[in-house]
Order: sequence, then C-alpha cells, then structure tokens
Amino acid sequence: MSLFRTILLVALVAGIATGVASAAVHLFTTVPLILKAETFEGSEAAPAADSATHATEAHSHDAATPAHDHGDGEEWGPADGFERNAYTVLATVLTAFGFGLLLVAATELKGGLASWREGILWGLAGFAVFTLAPGLGLPPELPAMPAADLMARQLWWIGTAAATAIGLALLVYGRSPLLAALGVLIILAPHAIGAPQPASHDSPIPESLHHSFVVASVAVSFLFWVLLGGLSGWLRPRLGARAA
Repeated sequence: MSLFRTILLVALVAGIATGVASAAVHLFTTVPLILKAETFEGSEAAPAADSATHATEAHSHDAATPAHDHGDGEEWGPADGFERNAYTVLATVLTAFGFGLLLVAATELKGGLASWREGILWGLAGFAVFTLAPGLGLPPELPAMPAADLMARQLWWIGTAAATAIGLALLVYGRSPLLAALGVLIILAPHAIGAPQPASHDSPIPESLHHSFVVASVAVSFLFWVLLGGLSGWLRPRLGARAA
C-alpha cells in the first residue's frame, strides 16, 4: 500500500509542476499560432455561409461573429481569453498527471527511479513513444487543416505508440541481437503501413504557419517529458524513503 501511495504522490507532484510549466510555455508559443490559424478557418467558413439560404440551411460564423443560439444544440466551447487559457492549463495538468502515473508505474517494474538523470532518460523514452514516433506520420495539426477519419487516425496513433514502446523495450532490455532486431522491426512497422491521410491536402493554412506550429509543439512536448521524467526521478527516492 505504501508503494501505491508513493507512486500516486510522485505522479501528482511531478504532474502538477510539469503541467503548470508546460501550460505557461504553451500559452506563449502554440496558442498564438492556433488563434492565428482560426482566423483562416473563419475566412473559409464565410463564403459557405453566404452561399447558403437562411431559410433552409444551417450557416457558420467567422471568428469575429458573436455566437448565438440556433436552437438545435450547438456544441459548447470555452470563451476566448481567461476561460480558454484556464481550461488549457487544467487540461495540461491533468495530462501530465496521467502520463506521470504511467511513467512512474512503468519504472517500478524495473525497481523504481533512483535519480533525476534516470528519470530524464525515461522521459526521453516517453517523448519518443508519444510524440516523436506518432508525429512522423501524423504531425500536429492546426484548425482548418484537412485530416483523415478520426477513428483511423486514433487507431494508428495508439498502434504506433504501443509498437514504439515495445520496440524500445526490446532494444534496451533484450538479451540478444535477435531481440534488438525484432525491436527495430516493430518500431518501423506502423510507418511501413503508413498513417491515414486525407483525400486532399489543400488547406488555407500557410505552410510557414504550420511549420512553426509543428516545431513549437514538438519543442514543448520535449520540455514536458524532460520535466516530467526529471522531477519524477528526483522525487521518487525521497518520497519513497519517507514512506518506508
């Protein structure tokens, strides 16, 4: 029971600290790019709205138009400004806590983290599994960008993350060259299959804006995993000793 409390506490403290720090970086890097992309999304929606009749067809709003009630159950979304930023921070903290639980629990299978250096190595593995490998086939997307079927993308993403985790485990802990070779093949398999792609890649989003968003997203994710791993590795022996 004390081990479970230690895992929970390490993940909670490391997750909150990592989530707050990462969210702060997000607000100054990726969020402005998303807001800029939403202006292109609105400009694309306007012609469609003008071509539809108000009597018989639903219409869409551009970014500058206040939302109003259609009477048919529009999806709710946080208001721009403080509310939206607050939800960004909350979502990032919860995500960090969830990944922290996964990371700390996985390391306990190998005896637990002994230092912040070891934690960073595990964090880099998490970055490879959950960001780098899936991002090779499905890079981060901005609003108004075309995308393949959501379910197909989710299945490919999950399969790629799982294959990368298994492959890395075989590479690091495999006791023979055969297992290492098998690990490489498992890592490459999802990319050989290929990620789901949209029917057309035409997009109103400028290529330079998308490139900046991909770079910023990957950089923030790298910081996220290094912080999460390093803090978990620093906290684990200290909180574990107190629990003992």
